[in-house]
Amino acid sequence: MALSNSQYNEIMRTYGERQLQNKHKMDERVREAYLRIPRLKEIDDAISTCSISSARRMLSGDEGALLTLHKDLEALREERAKLLEASGLPADFFAPIYTCPDCKDTGYIDGEKCHCLKQAIIDTIYTQSNIKEILARENFSTFSYDYYQDEERDPSNGLTSLENVEKAVIDCQDFIDNFENKPKNLLFYGDTGIGKTFLSNCVAKEILDKGYSVIYFTAFQLFDILSKGVFDKDAEAIAAHENIFECDLLIIDDLGTEFANTFTSSQLFLIVNERILRRKSTIISTNLNIGQIVEVYSERTFSRISSNYTIVKLFGEDIRIKKRKLHK
Repeated sequence: MALSNSQYNEIMRTYGERQLQNKHKMDERVREAYLRIPRLKEIDDAISTCSISSARRMLSGDEGALLTLHKDLEALREERAKLLEASGLPADFFAPIYTCPDCKDTGYIDGEKCHCLKQAIIDTIYTQSNIKEILARENFSTFSYDYYQDEERDPSNGLTSLENVEKAVIDCQDFIDNFENKPKNLLFYGDTGIGKTFLSNCVAKEILDKGYSVIYFTAFQLFDILSKGVFDKDAEAIAAHENIFECDLLIIDDLGTEFANTFTSSQLFLIVNERILRRKSTIISTNLNIGQIVEVYSERTFSRISSNYTIVKLFGEDIRIKKRKLHK
């Protein structure tokens, strides 16, 4: 991940602030518990006293000090657990609070970047902070089947608009449930405004919540970055290439809305092929039909997609138009 020193320092400052905020939360939690159950403070003080006393005894040669310490600590902890249970508090009530339990809010696990740090870097590089606001609105909890009709059937598969999207949701759930068994890839295609981007966002939220890194681009944004790296030799754009290939999930939205040429065709093949080889997952959405995808991006590219992607067709009326009609 390509970051300037100032960007990295800013991210790490947020980790420091997060640790401080969580410590304040923990201190307040302990303070309230002590006020509510004074005996808890006595127990914690006794645990500290026991440890210090036993250390002194061991230094003076008392071989039984360690065994005594274990027994005393076990009795105190057992009493504390019973008090917590009797008060309706969880057994881990005094455990440290972490925003990311995996790295304990340090950003690193055994010297390697944690998934939360990787995503923070992605958000910084690609200014994707707004994507989380979008995902808060567009996710499976807000997804509705009400905009899909159950009458007219798609001649290509005999399914209604509703049946098509129900099948699409099942495909999305399978993608999410089996994400670690990579590569899993999706291609959404169909008319404008029928939920392709919404479903991509639904999947993105679930994958982010699982702790994986996600990069979202419109096709125009993606090919613009790639062209800057190739033609302008832009340092940040060049560095971004590796992130595009290495993130856990790459979403390419609205494929076909960019200015298509031999460059975009070759770059799409490179991305599709390279991410398959690296066992990295990709979601592509497009208004183009299968024939148009072949025509614009070549049979070779579509062959790689058809062999390695779950292809999901959606059809129906433009949901945005339906919503406007409903709110008039």
